[in-house]
Order: sequence, then C-alpha cells, then structure tokens
Amino acid sequence: MELTKTPLLTDLYQLTMLQTYYERGMTDQAVFEFFVRDVPGRTYYVAAGLEQALEWLEGLSFTDEERQWVRDCGFFTGEFADRLADFRFSGDVEAVPEGTAFFPGEPMIRVTAPLPEAQLVESRLMNIVHFQTLIATKAARCVIAADGRAIVDFGMRRAHGAEAGLLAARACYAAGFNATATCLANARFGVPVTGTMAHSFILAHDDEVEAFESFARSHPDNVILLIDTYDTEAAARHVVDLAPQLSEKGIAIKAVRLDSGDLAEHARRVRQILDDGGLSETTILASGGLDEFSISELLRSGAPIDGFGVGSKVDTSADAPFMDSAYKLHAYAGKPRYKRSEGKADVPAAKQIHRHYDGNRMAFDRMTRADEDDNGEPLLKPVMRDGRRLSAPESLEDIRRRTAASLGALPDSVKDLRSPRDYTVELSEGLRQLMGDD
Repeated sequence: MELTKTPLLTDLYQLTMLQTYYERGMTDQAVFEFFVRDVPGRTYYVAAGLEQALEWLEGLSFTDEERQWVRDCGFFTGEFADRLADFRFSGDVEAVPEGTAFFPGEPMIRVTAPLPEAQLVESRLMNIVHFQTLIATKAARCVIAADGRAIVDFGMRRAHGAEAGLLAARACYAAGFNATATCLANARFGVPVTGTMAHSFILAHDDEVEAFESFARSHPDNVILLIDTYDTEAAARHVVDLAPQLSEKGIAIKAVRLDSGDLAEHARRVRQILDDGGLSETTILASGGLDEFSISELLRSGAPIDGFGVGSKVDTSADAPFMDSAYKLHAYAGKPRYKRSEGKADVPAAKQIHRHYDGNRMAFDRMTRADEDDNGEPLLKPVMRDGRRLSAPESLEDIRRRTAASLGALPDSVKDLRSPRDYTVELSEGLRQLMGDD
C-alpha cells in the first residue's frame, strides 16, 4: 500500500458509514464543504494543497490487498468489501485557487458527489489541504514581515514526518519564499534549492579559516559562510582577511550567516567589520528559531540583515499548530443540511464567495448560495467534473504570483501582526432567509 495514495489512510468511521449508506441505498447527490473556523492569531488564510488533493481524488481506488483488509478486519461484510472493487470518485469539485487569501467560515473546497463518495474522501482530503494551508498561511506572514528580503525554508528536519517536510517546502514557496533547503522539493516540484554548511563542517576542521577556504574553493559559486561557531565577530574578521586570497582566484564571498546569539547586535557589528574590510557587497543572512514575529522585531530594530532562513516554527506553524477546519455536509438529496450545535453551527447549502474591492484593496466578502446572483468576484472555481480534473496542474510560479497579488490586496489592518483587525464576511439575504426558515 502506497502511504499517500491508499484509501485506508482514513478514519474507520468513514468506512462504517459507507457500508450503511450502501445498505440503505443512500447514494443521492451530497454537497460537502471544507472551511476553517476562527484560529487564534490568524485573521486570514492562504489556500494551498489543492493540486495534491485533486491528484489523490483522481486516482482513488481500492486494491485487492486493501479490500482484503476490509474483509478481514472484523467490522464489515464481505458484500461491502466486494463492492469496493468498483469504487471511484466520480464527483465535481469547486475550489478557491491556491494562493488566494480567504477567511474564517468561507468554503475553500466544495465537493458534490454521491453521498458515499463525498463522505469517504473527507479524512484524507482534509489532511492534505489543512496542512498545506496551515503552512502557507504561516509562511505568508513571514514573507510580509521580511518586507522584500530573501527568505528560505530550513524546516524539513523538524517537520512532522517526510510528507510534511516535503509539502511544507512546497507551501512555503507557493507563499513567497525564495528557496528551500529540501532537495526533494526541487526534484519533485522545482522549488529552488539552496544551502551551504553546518557547524559540524567548521568543527571538523582544525581551523575556522581552513574550513572557510576549503568550502569556498570547493563551491566557488556558492560561498555563504557560517560564522557563529566560535566567536562571531572574530569569524567576520577572518572572512575579511580571506577575501583577497579568494578574489585572486575569482571567488567572491556572497554572504555570511548568523545562527545564534543576539542576531541584531551581531549583524550590526559584522556589517561594520565587512564594510570596513571592503566587503560591502557581502550580505548578511540570519537563521535560528525565526518566524514572522522575530523577523519583524529584527527589522524594527534596524538590524542590517538581508535575508532569513526559517525552519521549525514555520514548518510546524508553532504558534498555531493546527486550524479548526471542518468538512461538513451542507446539502443532500436536494435539501439543505447543516450542523446547529452550540459553538459549531455552520451555514447550509452549496455556497459561493464573492469578493468586493475598493480600488486595488479587498473591501469585504459576501457568502451566497451557489445559485444566487452577486456583483462581486466569485472565488470558488470549477476544477473537477465527473472525477476528472478540468485542466493541467498549475505551476508553482503562477501560484506564487497569485499569492503575492492576494496578499498585496489585503487591507493593512488585517495583515498587522500586533493588533490585526478582522475582515468583513457578510451572509447574503438568500442564506439568511434559508437559515431563518428553520
């Protein structure tokens, strides 16, 4: 069983419900919607993961081995296991394009399919789009905080598993990062890959200058030197002393990296040393437990830092490690359905989001019934019909451009890290009437 493709990567209750639906003939069309409720510290989300979700839906089927597990596990009938031989996803999907900002309560994905199909896909579909949307949202906040400076994903080693590390690199790049240190993200998705050395490389040499020189001669086009293994300012002076020797060989020192201590103060001192030594073109990169908050504070302090490497706090979205996301039934057999329980009530019927602008800035969204007229920009687009994608996968470059445009259109008050304001999402008259009818 291939981990990322098997339909058994799901919750047991999806299959128990499926058997009952089949036994009772409950196979009419259903509408489910994926949305995110309020998440503390987040006023907006960045849609991501749609491509992997569509790929999974398009290839969904049960192998003989998987059906044998269903038969043998003790929960299901043999008739149900046999029926799964023909299971495919044959439904329609509308979705907010990747890289688009959306807001609490708004559907990011709408699935319309026979009830058993729309139900079974819930767990893995949520697993895919929740994670990348979570990381893309965190990464976008870092991009905004970096204010045009380079930013690189360093987080794979502390991500929660292999798939998480790979998809986090994709989500970060989609959100506007410049590169990743994860090689497979380049091989699989074409994300630019970058990296130089660890502290162990310095420690493996008897002398820090020897380490710098050996690396520079081995990688003359990628000389970024890690200078905080011993004494940061002393290492910066070593870099200045080494630079003329390397220059004679046509090798330029592109950057130095700081990874510990008071990054702002070290950056100021190192900048002075480099400038005094004629290395004003050598940039300073910083890493070490960074996220949007620390990046913002470093830049507010005037630290002369030209780029950032971020890792653990972004690839795990440390301050908000999950989103209160949901995938709920909103229509079945032609009738609106919705959850009404206290604190988790949602909005019935298939819906559309219409975005309204004031000039080039978002002004408000209006959520309507899918068949309701509105003069705003509709965000949910058809991406799958009858279980097949309607177009080839988008390039990550196109998604990056959409993310940049969407973030640029967000009101500054919504993006503010210290005291953000909520964005206005209205319910249409049609939805209010529908809910009032109950």
